[in-house]
Order: sequence, then C-alpha cells, then structure tokens
Amino acid sequence: MGAAASASSVVTTALHGDVLVVTIDNPPVNALGAAVRQGLLAALQQAQADAAVAAVLLVGAGKAFIAGADIREFGKPPVPPALPEVCRAIEGSDKPVVAVLHGAALGGGLEVALSAHYRLALPAATVGLPEVNLGLLPGSGGTQRAPRLMGVQAATSLMLSGQHLKAQAALQAGLVDKLVEGADAQAAGLAYVRELLTAKAPVRRTRDLAIAEPQAALAWLEEQKAETAKKARGLFSPLKIIECVQAAVQLPFDEGLARERALFIECLDSPQRAGLIHAFFAEREVAKVPEAQAAQPRPVASVAVIGGGTMGAGIAVAALDAGLPVTMIERDAESIARGRANVEKVYNGLVAKGRMTEAAKAAVMARYTGSTDYADIAQVDLVIEAVFEDLEVKKAVFRELDRVCKPGAVLATNTSYLDIDAIAAATSRPQDVIGLHFFSPANIMKLLEIVVPAKVAADVVATAFELAKKLKKVPVRAGVCDGFIGNRILAVYKQAADYLMEDGASPYEIDAAVRGFGFAMGPFQVTDLAGGDIGWATRKRRAATRDPKARYVEIADRICERGWFGQKTGRGFYLYPEGARVGQPDPEVLAIVDAERAKKGITPRSFSADEIMRRYMAAMVNEGAKVVAEGIALRPLDVDVTFVAGYGFPRHRGGPMKWADMTGLNKVRADIQAFAKEDPLFWKPAPLLEQLVAEGRNFDSLNKAA
Repeated sequence: MGAAASASSVVTTALHGDVLVVTIDNPPVNALGAAVRQGLLAALQQAQADAAVAAVLLVGAGKAFIAGADIREFGKPPVPPALPEVCRAIEGSDKPVVAVLHGAALGGGLEVALSAHYRLALPAATVGLPEVNLGLLPGSGGTQRAPRLMGVQAATSLMLSGQHLKAQAALQAGLVDKLVEGADAQAAGLAYVRELLTAKAPVRRTRDLAIAEPQAALAWLEEQKAETAKKARGLFSPLKIIECVQAAVQLPFDEGLARERALFIECLDSPQRAGLIHAFFAEREVAKVPEAQAAQPRPVASVAVIGGGTMGAGIAVAALDAGLPVTMIERDAESIARGRANVEKVYNGLVAKGRMTEAAKAAVMARYTGSTDYADIAQVDLVIEAVFEDLEVKKAVFRELDRVCKPGAVLATNTSYLDIDAIAAATSRPQDVIGLHFFSPANIMKLLEIVVPAKVAADVVATAFELAKKLKKVPVRAGVCDGFIGNRILAVYKQAADYLMEDGASPYEIDAAVRGFGFAMGPFQVTDLAGGDIGWATRKRRAATRDPKARYVEIADRICERGWFGQKTGRGFYLYPEGARVGQPDPEVLAIVDAERAKKGITPRSFSADEIMRRYMAAMVNEGAKVVAEGIALRPLDVDVTFVAGYGFPRHRGGPMKWADMTGLNKVRADIQAFAKEDPLFWKPAPLLEQLVAEGRNFDSLNKAA
C-alpha cells in the first residue's frame, strides 16, 4: 500500500462473538506504515469503548504477521502515531490482547506482539529484531520487553546478531506462549482466545515482569560491551543496543523506554543508518536488469562444473547446496579424485562442527558425479567453466563444450579478467555464453558478477540471475572489460596504495588505515591471502600494453621474485610463521621498499591514516565513476553492492559511491585535483564526476534515473 492508504483499508475489525478480530492487511508484508499504526490504535480504542468486546485478537492477512517498520518512512517527517504509542495502547488494554504469529514477525512487528498479553505461533512463524542490520535498534520497547521475556543474554544476542528464530525456537526462548499446528491464523487465534477466556486468564503485561538475576546480567553486559566493540569494527548501533538492555535492567520500565527512544533517535541520525539502508535497498535493486524484465529464464535442473580446483569445488558445493545435481569434469582420474576430495572437505568440516549429519552429507554427495569424459555432460542445462585463468585454455574448453552440449545449454565462464566476447567467439553459439564470476570461497562469498557479452541472449542473462537466486548469491550485472566492475576498480585503488607505499607509508600502515575505515583487511593482507603470484601474472600479462609514461611500482614484483607469494608460501608482504593465518610485519620487506625508493630517488614522507584513506577512496570512487559512465555497471548502486558483497567494503558506509555522496562529490573532486599536482597522469577526475559536481547532483540521482 502506498502513502495514500487509509487506516480503515489496511486495518479492519470484525466482532466474532465477544472477540474483536483486528486484521492487518498491508501487502506484501504488512509493514507498519502510518496507516497501519493509525488503524491499530483506532481498533484498540474501539475495543476499550465497546462493552461487547471481551478480548482482542491481532492477526496479519496474507503471508506475514508484520514483517517490520516501513523503512521508506525513515528520514521523512514522522506521521503520528509513533509505534511506541501503539505498543503502549496494546499493552495498556484492560481486555486481553492476543497476537497470532504466522510468517514473519520481525522488528516492529515483533515489538507489537511483545506488547500483546499473549502470543500464539503457527509452525511457519519466524521472529526477530534485526534492526542492527540497518544501523538501528528496536525502538518501540523491544530492548525493554525482550529481556523480560527471554532473559538478558538471549535477548541481547538476538538483537546483536539480527538473526531470526523459527517458531519452535521462539517458544523455547519464551517469546511465544504456545505453538499450534495449522495454517489458518485467525481460526487458531480464536480457539486460543476462547481457551484463555474460559480459563479467566488475566491481562498479563510484559512490562510488569521482573528481569532475572539483574547483577549477573549487568556483569555479562559489561563483558559484551568490550567484545562487541572489538567485533563490530566501529559500528554505532550494537553498543547502543547494549546500553538499552542495561537501562532495562537498571531503570523502571517507563524510564527504560525513554532511554531506548533517545538512543533510537541517535541511531536514526547516524550516517551509518543511511549507509546500511542504502546497502539494504541496493541489494534488492541489483536484480532489476533489463534482460530479466524482457525474458523468461531457461529451466536449469542440472549443472556441470569444468575444473575441480578450489574455485571449481566451491562452485560445485554452492550448486549442490541449492539442491542441483552436479557433474564435475577434470583431465584425469587423479584430478577427479582431488576435485571430489575438495568438495567433500567442505561437508566434512560441517559434519565435524555438528552442523551436518553423515546421512545428510551422503545425500548431497549422491547428487555429485565426477568424470573425465565431456560426453557425460551432453544433456546438462548449464555449464560453469572454472579452469586456469588463461584465454587459450578457456577457448579450448569452450570449443569442446560447443561440440558436446545440447542446443540451448547455458555455457558460463568463471573468469576474473579475461575477454568473454573472445571466449564466446570460440563457439558457434555466442548467444548462449555468459560470464559468472564467483568469488573465493565460492560456496561462502555472496557476490556473483554476471558478465554480459555482446552477443548473449536476454534469456541467458535472466537464467543467470535466476541461478544466483537459487544459489543465494547477490548478483550484479557487469559489462565486458578487463576486470569487469570489481577487479577493474580494485586494480586502480591498489595502484594508489602502491604509490603511497613507495612515497613513504609502510604496507603495514596502509593496511591499518584501511582496517580503521572498516574493511576486514587491508590491500597487502588481501594480496597475501589471494596469493601474490596471481597479481604478478596479471601485471606480466598487461606489461606490453602499459603506458610507458605511467608510474609503475615494482615492490610487489621484487617480493614475488623471491618466491614469497603470501600465506601459501609462509611469507609475502607479511611473515606467516608455522602456517599462521595472521601475518607479522617483515623487516626484509621494508628493506625491499627502502631499496626501491632509493633506486627512484624518492625521499619518503609520512602519511596520516586520514591522508591514506583520502587517496585510497578517491581512486576507488573515480574509477567507479568511469565504470558507470561506460555502462560496465548499470548504476552507481551496482558498484556499491559489488564492493559490499565481494570486497569487504564496510556495509555501514553503503559502498564507495554512497560514501562519496555522503562525503560530498565536490570534496572528492577537490582531493583528486590536489593529488594531480604530484601525478597528473594517474589523478584525473572522471568526466562523470566533473559533470555531477557541475550540476549539483550526486551518484544516487543516477540510481533513481535508471
């Protein structure tokens, strides 16, 4: 329902005997927009005033109870009544109010239910307080009522994780009173209300419950504060959630509510909230691509993976987890055995952690087949090639696929950089060839770049997006160029990091600044994790086409020449003694850096963390602007989602283009112009950035226009 929805149309009341049934009907998920809040308040007032009403039943129409607030209202002037007022009216009713939960009861939806006097759940119900994912906290009594019902530890953990509980777990946690079989929420609810009225069940307000073991709870919350500060890497709302729960333990209920509301407003005003909400909506927008709207996907009931290395095995696991049968093709029996072992290793890990049974593993592996014969994949619907990153090797694979695969099979390449148009041209069916760029480990990493070559059919693009949904990936449409969206931009900001290193910042200072900004790892840690030899091979491949006037930093090459490729060799930019996962600074690397500076006559200078990040981000945003202008990315939000989902960009900053909008495009451009005084070839403001600044617009204006 849009803003024009009237209260009466989205909340209806009907008297069943002496029970007033209040139905929320605001498709698709009964979000708590202003009309719903007004309707609920009016229904409660009606029940209070009508002597014929003995009890109230709250029920959601359609597939959910209430799936949360209407987040489109955030940032706009508030429309009364506010949700805390609605919750107060529900809890304050002197006639029993029962909420029956089916489908989602999340965020404000669960807060409404917690204000009711009794809660009934159907098996399909899921509950949660996931506001932390949007940079917020439950602001309508959730932080005060949940600890009273389920205990401080369980409630705090639920709110900090943002995770959902299924009906059975909600019952065990004490969030619901009863679980009944069936699918008809209203019928189940009415039966439960009758039961309560017959038993003369009293009005039972959550606010009146005492919090168990307050002293132990406060001690635990203090520990959580320290742990959360470490884990949350600069996030604002998690620590505010803990403050709210402390208030629930220490203050009378109404004062706790007032504290919660004040901290909720602080979260609303935080730039992190804007970044997180942008990321939330952008992840839903990326799937809206012209091809998916123009064509129906082809059916995919079986998949083949060519190559059983780390990447091929990860892709196979992602497909197996989605319930698809997978055939893996390798060169020889030994490689097939290794490929199978790579796949099984993932499931063995889950079994060892108790997250999977041996029987479940056996059932999954029954859908896996290894083969050395391409003829065995003649009938599969979709093939993903994941062999060595070499154009000629990939072309040879595609000639073979062209020969054996049935007409209409989708032929996909998992390449990070290579020209997919050239790979498609090796076949007689370029309309069936697409890029599916997975990120390692492919069964865990969320991002899937769907790379669209010139001749591909629209229904193949639609199929790729449908597959991404099945694999629970976040898909981003990319055009063909060296590196597509993510790796193309990465190459540029990595160059900026290399220049910083040569000019005086150590690789360890640069990594620390990038982590301080909110990334999990800095660029030199990432190089060591991925393997320095991969970037080295790319640099050698590009050497012939590199602009001879462009600045080139050779430090990484010197490190690779020593056979130091990172974690896998025990040293790279960092030292990894005895297989350590976390590296230690290496004095020998600093000596290499010094030698390279001396060779070029560079006098090192110091850089603050802020100066490092201004260069790092300016390079990222500037290349992002070029990628959008060239149509490699459809919209700025596609760049944002690529970096949040695949490159560890801090989610609370929304993505590089959103960060630039929040920083101010004129500031970013001014930085680039200042840096250009040192290196005018590298630092040139992108024409799109210049245009947007001149027009007083931001990147987000291009998201809305797309």
